[in-house]
Amino acid sequence: MIEYRYTKDFDEKQIEELFLSVSWSSGKFPNKLKMALHNSSKVISAWDGEKLIGLIRGLDDGIWQATIDCLLVNPEHQGIGIASTLLKRLLDDYKEFCYVDVVPDEKKNVEFYLKHGFDFMTEGTPMQIKGTSWE
Repeated sequence: MIEYRYTKDFDEKQIEELFLSVSWSSGKFPNKLKMALHNSSKVISAWDGEKLIGLIRGLDDGIWQATIDCLLVNPEHQGIGIASTLLKRLLDDYKEFCYVDVVPDEKKNVEFYLKHGFDFMTEGTPMQIKGTSWE
């Protein structure tokens, strides 16, 4: 049975295994990820026993705008609704906010977010600068 937790306390090995399971290069920096998760506004995680199998991270200003920064589920546990449950729980936490934004890193995930009520912005284009310390 999958358990969902509101926690920011992870050990580096748990974070590394989860992020590398979906081939995210950020998994090579578990110490930075641990700090980033601890400093996040909201983190909801999915657990199979004591194994971290998924998480979603939200960044927000407390009232106006929130951004979904990452949503990932270990491939061994994909296809059973974990990502949808994580997203629904976070969106419920943000239901009073004016805006909740997401910029999927992979185009294949756009359909998932459309299915959950997101739509394309009429104006704007996502932009990013990648820090050199993450290479």
